[in-house]
Amino acid sequence: MRELVETARQWAAEGRAGFLARPVAEQGFGPRDPAGALLLDARGHCVGSLYRGVFDAELVAEAGAWTPGATARVCEVSVGADEAVGAKLTCGGRAEILLQPLAAVPAEWWQLLDEGVGVALVTRLNEGADHGVSEVVRAVDEPTNDAERRAGELLATRRPGRDALYGQSGLVFVEAYPSAPHLVIGGSGELAEIIARQAQLLEWGADFVTGAAEAEKLLAARRDAACLVMLSHDPEFDVPTLRAALALGIPYVGALGSRKTTARRREGLEAAGVTEAELARVHGPIGLDLGARTPAETALAICAEILAVLGGHDVRALRDSDGPLR
Repeated sequence: MRELVETARQWAAEGRAGFLARPVAEQGFGPRDPAGALLLDARGHCVGSLYRGVFDAELVAEAGAWTPGATARVCEVSVGADEAVGAKLTCGGRAEILLQPLAAVPAEWWQLLDEGVGVALVTRLNEGADHGVSEVVRAVDEPTNDAERRAGELLATRRPGRDALYGQSGLVFVEAYPSAPHLVIGGSGELAEIIARQAQLLEWGADFVTGAAEAEKLLAARRDAACLVMLSHDPEFDVPTLRAALALGIPYVGALGSRKTTARRREGLEAAGVTEAELARVHGPIGLDLGARTPAETALAICAEILAVLGGHDVRALRDSDGPLR
């Protein structure tokens, strides 16, 4: 969705009758982009990606038959196994795709996406005067309705997500686009560089820091997206940085090191007044228990753990194992 911002703004400025398409419900297809969306117009111009383009012509035809004054339409589409192979999809499937005039999408939505902040769009799908009406929602401490609550839950996963639900005001479609995770890597060297490259493959951000003050400043500036990966074993660097990350509520705090180093850090954090509940949030030794040995394998194990933690998945971490670290 974020890659559509520039085009959406350009089309809006031109007064072009464009449409935004994205799935409300889907079944099949295999692995797919949870942020997939498409901008299109009745002349056949398409920007973005939705199911590798297999439904583009069908959606363009829907746009061409659009009824003036309509605010939204849900189109049912499907693709068989043979067509899926031709489109290089893993398998066939069917979906309900929300087609909405670009003019009905708030300009604020595109502005916030462009800024990279975590934001959700709530669209009402009830029949009636509010059908197709969308509003921008950001995470709130005390949600006032089911749509705000669900938006907050989806944003908290730090991964794009969508859900259709019946709330107090009827059927609503919630689309959440959190800030992409941003790794704050404490230390330097080969492993740090490979972790940064792995983050790039996942479309995450990454910065290297070499001191506690620098690290705390960056963590605070990117509080909504930061994840700490502490590689340094310097007590003047790792303990104060870990403490700062915990105090800021950073969602993932991990530290590389042997069990001896992990125990030393724990003692330092306890001496600094860190509570047991906060200590339990430190992933150390860092990474999933994949049997990693090389720097590349270790980087994969670390990023996989970050992905699991942010998504709320229960997986086996090295800190939960008893054996020696290889």
